[in-house]
Amino acid sequence: MSKPRVQLSKKLHNVAVFSASYLQGRLVSLDVFRGIAIALMILINNPGGSACYRALQHAEWNGWTLADLDFPLFLFIVGVAIPHSFAKRLTRGDNKKKLFLRVVHRSVILFAIGLLVNGFPYFDLPTLRVMGVLQRIALCYFFASVIFLSFKVKGQLILTVLLPLLYWIFLMLIPVPGYGAGVLEKEGNLAQYVDNHILRGHLYLGGSWDPEGLLSTIPAIGTTLMGTLAGQFLRSNRSSLQKAVNLFFFGSLCIVIGGIWDLWFPINKNLWTSSYVAFTGGIALIFLAACYYLIDIKKYTVWTKPFVILGMNAIIIYVLSEIVSLAFIHTNVTLADGTSIALKTFIYENYFASWAGPLNGSLFYALVYLTVWLGITAILYKQRIFIKI
Repeated sequence: MSKPRVQLSKKLHNVAVFSASYLQGRLVSLDVFRGIAIALMILINNPGGSACYRALQHAEWNGWTLADLDFPLFLFIVGVAIPHSFAKRLTRGDNKKKLFLRVVHRSVILFAIGLLVNGFPYFDLPTLRVMGVLQRIALCYFFASVIFLSFKVKGQLILTVLLPLLYWIFLMLIPVPGYGAGVLEKEGNLAQYVDNHILRGHLYLGGSWDPEGLLSTIPAIGTTLMGTLAGQFLRSNRSSLQKAVNLFFFGSLCIVIGGIWDLWFPINKNLWTSSYVAFTGGIALIFLAACYYLIDIKKYTVWTKPFVILGMNAIIIYVLSEIVSLAFIHTNVTLADGTSIALKTFIYENYFASWAGPLNGSLFYALVYLTVWLGITAILYKQRIFIKI
């Protein structure tokens, strides 16, 4: 590694610039999986206008769409990466204390960046949303990593099952003042009560609940642990084909469990219900099996390059895409008649909706926005710059 790159790494502390050797020995399927997840995240979060295809909109409450699969897919792949990351460090001779400190350091940075994104551009601290996507990733990464470092596979498996079960019991049996126990509507459920009681004034859109709230992070840790177990299975001595087949089998089993559980505890992203954990975890396992089989076993890699490029710098590109999107929303453009509209609205209405209509124009705006960030990550990839938190 060249001297300037070493100096840059020392100055930034939390940014590592790797040489081409960083790419050697990696499972390409993991980067592709991560890249697809981050591509979907950018696409879903950045429609041009209010019109949007149903698959790219979150379910209003119970049920699911493609948009509702994306976040658990990303948490799952965060979990898959944990044993791969720590295996390298353990092989290098890092002790447990150093690894725990690394986990704390990375989690705090992720959480802080989440607060930065939530506050941008005004940073109004009295109403700053505390939780969010990056904050949930930080918490799930922290607890999944601690569990991985503290327990053997059997213990991890028990906790993976136990956390969603406890969450189910909590929501169904613990009464909420004024509502009672077992309420699963937007108002009166235990997760909403906990969020509103602890984080009042600092919740999503200033409301009384948060889709990435505190209590619902418990089952989300279970989603991440499913990935951690899958990551360890991929590192086992079983044959490649056996790994793919077993991932597919257990994924199918989890989907069935989630579908049955849905009858009593509906699949719901906002509450991150236990049925949602099982169902989306099953889809993630099957998707990982498909990626692993097609890419790492059969070597069908012609289509993978854009997703590898995105996957290698996933977090930083997500953060930048969110900040730029917020800048577009909060920057006004003055029209000829003296009125002003958001820059994003101006671009969408004049360059997309004007010829494609509201629905397709909204989709094309999102696709172009995603393509721009793909171009930026392609430049980083070409220079072998991989920014790690």
